[in-house]
Formats: sequence, C-alpha cells, structure tokens
Amino acid sequence: MTSVRARILMAAVAVSVAYGQSSLPAALLKDAEQGNPIAQYTLGQMYDQGQGVKQDYAEAARWFRKAADQKNPAAETSLARLYDEGRGVKQDHAEAERWYQLAAGLGDVEAQLNLGLKYEQGQGVSQDADEAVRWYRMAADQGNAKALFNLGVMYYDGKGVAQDYAAAATWFREAAEHGDDTAAFNLGLMYDLGQGVIQEYAEAVRWYERSANQGNPNAQSALGFMYSEALGVTRDYVQALMWLTLATSGSTGKVLERNKNTLQGIEKNMTPEQIEESLRLAKEWHPTAAK
Repeated sequence: MTSVRARILMAAVAVSVAYGQSSLPAALLKDAEQGNPIAQYTLGQMYDQGQGVKQDYAEAARWFRKAADQKNPAAETSLARLYDEGRGVKQDHAEAERWYQLAAGLGDVEAQLNLGLKYEQGQGVSQDADEAVRWYRMAADQGNAKALFNLGVMYYDGKGVAQDYAAAATWFREAAEHGDDTAAFNLGLMYDLGQGVIQEYAEAVRWYERSANQGNPNAQSALGFMYSEALGVTRDYVQALMWLTLATSGSTGKVLERNKNTLQGIEKNMTPEQIEESLRLAKEWHPTAAK
C-alpha cells in the first residue's frame, strides 16, 4: 500500500519531469504562485536542498507554508522539520510539533515517526513513552524501518509498554527485513544471548552477517568473533581477521581497543599468507544493501 508521503513525492517528481529540467524554475514558480500545492511543495524542496536554485531555508519555509496551508502533509512535515532545526525560521519545537500533528493526522509516516521521537525525548512536548509508542506503531504500520526499530527498543527497555524481549525480537526482525542494519545486529545479539528467542549461534551469525554486510561495525566485530571462536560457523581465522579489520576501521574508544586486542590474538594463530589474504579481502570489501 502506497503511503500518503510516497504519493505526494511521486507527484512532485512528476511535476519536475513535466516541466523539464531547463524550464523548471520559471514554470514551476508560475504554477506555485497560482496556488498549486504540489508545485509549492516542490519549489520548497528545491530551496531546501539547493537544487536548481541557491539554497535558501527562508524561501523553503515560505513555500512549504503555502503548501501546508492547503493541507499538503509532506509540506507540513517539511515545515515542521525547519522549525525543529531552526532553519529559515526561529527554532520552535512546539510549533514543529503542531505541524507534525497536522501531517500525521493526514497519514504522513515521517511526521508520525518524528512525533514518536518527540514524545520519547520530551522535545516540545511533555515526555510520554506511551504516546511515543502510539506514534511509532502508526509509522510502523506503514512499514517505516526506523519506527519498527524504535518499537523494538521500547519493548526491549520496557518504555511505554511492558518489557518483552520476544516482542522486541519480533520488531527488530521486521525492521531488519526493511533494511535497518542496527536492528539486524540487535536481533543477532538476541540470538547470541538467547534473549526473547532460543539461543542459536547459527542464527546469530546470519543476522550479524546481514548487518555487517551493510557496514555496521558492531556487527562486523561480532561476526569476526564468531568466526574466531567457531560459534555458529566453522572456525575461519581469515574471515575473522577480515571482519575485525573492517570493524576496527569503523570503531572508536573502548570498542576500538577491544577490536585491536582481538585482532592481535587472532593473528598469533595465522600464517603471514593468511594475514595477507584477510587484509586483501578487507580492502576489496564493499557494503551491500539488505536483501
């Protein structure tokens, strides 16, 4: 089912294509001035992102407001974001919340997600975990990966809902299936530890690998450890060193030190040729999108 936001964005793209790239600004401006909300929203996007015009947040806010006044939910959400960030308008979290509410009421998934974040963090509204869960659930029902992930966190931590590791695992799985690498890592960790699911190292490896291939350094570190300790996979120091090398390049602080120490321990069990092969694989590695 196509979301409201997706339909509006597709319409905005259609407007851009219809005008043609060379005549887009003048033609679009004419339609926007005549009150076309899609043209107004599209023009706001152009000023917001500096596409075809000089970036100007005040102009972006002006055109978003015109479209928002005609109940264009994508424009309402974009205007709310500018208020949240203080771009082109004076920063006002309460005003941002008002526009998000209007857009969310029209089914805008980004507005629903952002309202969840606001209520979870108490930004511009009284902190309310129950209300955060309600908005996250609305966005999750539209397949928003971030909302699915956030629901998993709420169930894991017992915020706004009774703590339920099994439910957390279910939401993390949904988020991971929608491409969220952190959700995939969290699900792998739950299989690794047996939280909310039956402990199963092979399944932990599967989710760690999915997340690691998307470039998540925590998952890369965990996957390297699984290969080094033969947990859920056959011991493979070449793979272990490769993943830990990648994890080290994306880590900082205590995690970086831990990865370096693990690397040194693994290298003691490897030949120079194996180390060279691992480093070659790490150099040639590129992140891939979740499938």
